[in-house]
Amino acid sequence: MKKVEVRIKTSFGEIVVEGENPQEVLSLLAAFPKDFVENVSNIVSSKLVPSAAAQLKGIIEFTTEGPVLITREKLTHYEAIGLILYASEDRQNTATQIQKLLESSGIKCMVPARLNEMTKRGQVFKPDPKKPEFKLTVQGERWIEDEVLAKLRGKMS
Repeated sequence: MKKVEVRIKTSFGEIVVEGENPQEVLSLLAAFPKDFVENVSNIVSSKLVPSAAAQLKGIIEFTTEGPVLITREKLTHYEAIGLILYASEDRQNTATQIQKLLESSGIKCMVPARLNEMTKRGQVFKPDPKKPEFKLTVQGERWIEDEVLAKLRGKMS
C-alpha cells in the first residue's frame, strides 16, 4: 500500500507528515504540541538572526535604543514604520518607541494614525489589546521582505 503524506506550508518552510494510512497521519498530527509550529518558527528565526542583520545592512543600524533607519532612499511613513517593526525584537514595538526611533532616523510622522491604517490593511496587529505593542502580521513581514527591502536593495546595488 502507498504511504499517505501531508505537507504543511509554514513561514519557515514545509512540515511533511507521512504514515501508512490516513488514521496514522491524523494520530501523528494530533501528537504535535499545541505551539509546535510557533516554537519551530522561533528556533529557526533565532538561528537566522545574523543573516537578518546582514540583509538590513545599509538600511537599518541597530543601536542601544533600537533599530534606526540609515538608508538615504525616500520611504513612505508606512515603509519606515514597517522596517522599524521588522528590525525590532519579535517584530513588535510600541507606537511611542517607533516614534522615537523614527525621530532618531530623521523622520517626522504621526505614528498612531499610520499604525491604525496599517492595522486596517492587515500589515500590523496588537498581539494583546491591553498592551500598547504593535506587531507585524505575516502579510506585513512578506510586504517588507518582498516589496520594501527588494526595492531598497535594488537601488543600493
